[in-house]
Amino acid sequence: MDRGSIHDTLRRYWGYDSFRAKQEEIINSVLLGKDTLGLLPTGGGKSITFQVPAMLLDGLTIVVTPLIALMKDQVDGLRDRHINAAYIHSGLRHIEIRNVIDRCVFGKCKFLYISPERLASSSFIESLRRMKVSLIVVDEAHCISQWGYDFRPSYLNIASIRQLFPDAPVLALTASATPAVVADIMQQLQFKEPNVIRKSFRRDNLSYIVRHQENKTEKLFSALSRIYGSGIIYVSSRAKTKDIAEQLKSQGFSADYYHAGLPTEEKRDKQDKWKRGEIRIIVATNAFGMGIDKPDVRFVMHLDVPNSLEEYYQEAGRAGRDGKKAYVMLLVSSKDEGTLKRRISEAFPPKDFIKDVYTHMCDFLGLGIGAGYDKVFDFNLQLFCTTFKLPERQTYSALKILSACQYIDYIDEVDTLSRIMILVEKRELYNVEGMTPEMDNVLELILRNFAGVFSDYIFIDEPTIAYKHNIPVNKIYETLLFLSRKHIITYIPRKRTAYIFFPYSRMEPRHLTIHKEAYEVGKQRLELRINSMIDYVSNQTSCREAKILKYFGEENTCNCGHCDICVERKKASPSEKELADGILYMLSLKSRTLKEITDTLAFPAKDIAGMARFLLKEGKITYTDGLLSIK
Repeated sequence: MDRGSIHDTLRRYWGYDSFRAKQEEIINSVLLGKDTLGLLPTGGGKSITFQVPAMLLDGLTIVVTPLIALMKDQVDGLRDRHINAAYIHSGLRHIEIRNVIDRCVFGKCKFLYISPERLASSSFIESLRRMKVSLIVVDEAHCISQWGYDFRPSYLNIASIRQLFPDAPVLALTASATPAVVADIMQQLQFKEPNVIRKSFRRDNLSYIVRHQENKTEKLFSALSRIYGSGIIYVSSRAKTKDIAEQLKSQGFSADYYHAGLPTEEKRDKQDKWKRGEIRIIVATNAFGMGIDKPDVRFVMHLDVPNSLEEYYQEAGRAGRDGKKAYVMLLVSSKDEGTLKRRISEAFPPKDFIKDVYTHMCDFLGLGIGAGYDKVFDFNLQLFCTTFKLPERQTYSALKILSACQYIDYIDEVDTLSRIMILVEKRELYNVEGMTPEMDNVLELILRNFAGVFSDYIFIDEPTIAYKHNIPVNKIYETLLFLSRKHIITYIPRKRTAYIFFPYSRMEPRHLTIHKEAYEVGKQRLELRINSMIDYVSNQTSCREAKILKYFGEENTCNCGHCDICVERKKASPSEKELADGILYMLSLKSRTLKEITDTLAFPAKDIAGMARFLLKEGKITYTDGLLSIK
């Protein structure tokens, strides 16, 4: 495949003239048929690395992703570019899934996004055999590794589909992976040979700051009064998002709150206002960030310490995507270490409790012994916990451990938009008995705005249609329900729920085995991640960014020059060796101006300039056209 074809595809469908760092290298690797692991930090443009080669390959691209909301966003984005794309997840009805599969079998789709639990379905695997698959993409690939912070056992099924398509390369993508996770990903996905393309996790424009403060809100107000621009404040609970936002507003700050439990319309409205700058600060749980791409975020703050450096880095990565200076601040109190360690016991409740949750869950869903195989059920966690008087956090953890043992697959709460498909010929729509003029108007709007509604299920947002066209929302619902009762359309109203998928029939509790990898080893790995996070916040001597980079396996890191540790170190006189090593390391990466070196290294400017003159005199570096280089 020539370079021109790649760039032409990028320009034609996405309107870009050039690729970001490492994107083109990953694309070329895929087009050469190589299994490839791409490590790109948050905001590094992962989707382009598989969407571009997919358009150049002859066949279907399978994209496995656990993020259903992002799955829908990407499919919508591809369709907006007139690219045939579809997805399958547990929130769809059987007839919808069947329709998507048929389109893929007959070559009418270029992309098929699937959730990982779909790969446990033998009927889906049989359908895959009839498809022409040219590329397999594994997004959030750290989920396949038991060393990863977000292990999903359903991901382990991905390797099995490789046998169906031995000539199709695998592209695994993640924004955060330690060396152990990197090695495990390639092993689990049966890479023909190791092949990692990595973009450095270094973010030269981010200043990492840790502040130890007992009164966090007081410090928060003080910091925000000195920082300009928009930002995100992350907290650990839904209730806290609203509380902190209200406190900020009482102090005169422009703020709002966001969490996964809000209605879709409200979440979208808050996101849009924040993106447009109508709201300066959004206070959110970790649900905020997925699919959010606002380049001019000037700060990200954490009022609660994340469980791992992976989580922290991903959330911090929302800041400064425009390349301009941005701040990442973590507020820590004396209570936080104890809070972090308690999360271990919450994440790994007693094994007898886990087995009890399994029994109660099956009873709650009306499943007897031997029932449930290959079935999907709506699941209300809060109602379940209330019914059986169970603690919610430990119950959630128990469901995740049962998933890790592959007795179930628990899919977190999904908000599925309403969808419709017209079942009759267009001419029949004009002779429907009982239609009022208002209903005719609604139907005409649907026909005008939703292409393909005669051949496929189309997602619709009733309140948005009502708002855009100044129609009472109840008239939209009335029309759709009327047409559904007349069998003119299939109308599936919006539903918000979690799902439980059973890859096996219900077992007796005595046959349940909570195996070592899911429990003892998993607990040990969580302890290691939490201890790494504690070490990071306790550190008072090492560069913050260098510490993060070493955690992700980057060697020969230099000090960033602008984290809180480096700023303090700049006040002290460095040794000659520290100065020389710092300058030479930076120049080994690329040629730079003296100002660039001075702005980055955590040393006084006069000391750096003096050492640069010495290195020039010794012939170890050169100076040409304003740039210093290694000789």
